[in-house]
Amino acid sequence: MFFDEVKVWIRAGDGGDGAATFRHEAHVPRGGPDGGDGGRGGSIYLTVDAGETSLRDYRHSHHFKASSGGRGSGQKMHGKAGTDLVLKVPPGTGVFDGSTGELLGDLVASEQTLMVARGGRGGLGNVHFATSTHQAPKHAQMGEPGEERQIRLELRLIADVGLVGLPNAGKSTLLAALTAARPKIADYPFTTLEPNLGVLDLGDEDSRRPTIADVPGLIEGASSGAGLGHAFLRHVERTRILVHIVDGADRDPEWSYDVIRDELGAHDPALLVKPALVAFNKMDRPAAAEAWPAFRDARLAQGITALAISAEKGTGLAELRERLSKLLPSAAELAEPPEPAGIVVHRLESSGNTFTVAREDGVLVVHGRKIERLASQTNFDVEESAERFQQDLIRLGVDHELRRQGVAPGETVRIGGSELEWESDVWEDR
Repeated sequence: MFFDEVKVWIRAGDGGDGAATFRHEAHVPRGGPDGGDGGRGGSIYLTVDAGETSLRDYRHSHHFKASSGGRGSGQKMHGKAGTDLVLKVPPGTGVFDGSTGELLGDLVASEQTLMVARGGRGGLGNVHFATSTHQAPKHAQMGEPGEERQIRLELRLIADVGLVGLPNAGKSTLLAALTAARPKIADYPFTTLEPNLGVLDLGDEDSRRPTIADVPGLIEGASSGAGLGHAFLRHVERTRILVHIVDGADRDPEWSYDVIRDELGAHDPALLVKPALVAFNKMDRPAAAEAWPAFRDARLAQGITALAISAEKGTGLAELRERLSKLLPSAAELAEPPEPAGIVVHRLESSGNTFTVAREDGVLVVHGRKIERLASQTNFDVEESAERFQQDLIRLGVDHELRRQGVAPGETVRIGGSELEWESDVWEDR
């Protein structure tokens, strides 16, 4: 089975906790703080591997987690950083947020890389919190949790030439005749259930090696999702050239031709303006030979090139190769993806100090990147750390907004993954 769309769950590594330690030296009974910082958590990246052609590696593996950073320790020793996790994907992979559907990146160029989950920052050790008036702080930050999300990977094959047509039009037979590919071939519809790739040999004097994709047969209504229409149609979006194969021995070749044209246009009008050839196949059969003159004249009237071929017998394939050779770009251009070198979507993050407070299911919930990070890095079991967080609430204006919205003693306030009980002067972790 061809895997061209999968959902995976990913979690970056958590940052390591900072240390709250003090120097222990001879004749120095009260040494100063020397707690080191925690190591950063490992991030998760996707990178394009030109040798991959499908998402089959994710058929059974759907959960991935990077390693966490190590804890800081005494003598200002930092924790070890977590190891980044790099997942390989084939060229042409679109990456979408699993919750919002937003495009995170479109990866088409070899070795192009996208970070999909950032590792948490390591917590600061208590050495950072010493001041002239507070020389022995017990406060140290906990590590920041790594990002966690579900992503959807969607593959659109990158090929130079795409073969399209109704089921049993002869696409697989033509692919086998033009390349060394050996797709499954039989004289019944829907033999091909997944795209096949081959490399076209244009002759000893031509160093170009364009790729050809045999896209499974489309049916009427494919652009609206009939059959596996959407799954197949997206694989012709990135091709440089389309070869539309028509079964010349069909009852009505003209209807067959119009159906595919209509479906291509309905899916994406840009497909109709791509460089294209029409291959009128099965000329070894009497019905095709009889229908060819009228079909040829109709295409000439539309200004469209049509060639008579027999993929099974090899008739007309030399001319087809020659026409494709003229339409294909130079070897240097073929070495680059048919589309621009992919995109990585960069979104501006809101100001770190911004936040919102709202009631959700009877609970006051504070949303804000910075305040949620501070909450996740606070150990509320340490009184000094809890007091420091309370000062952060006042400094950022969260305390004032909670009071304005009528927070009452004993009420639960949720900040990120922490649920805290509001007291008049002291916060308690629930």
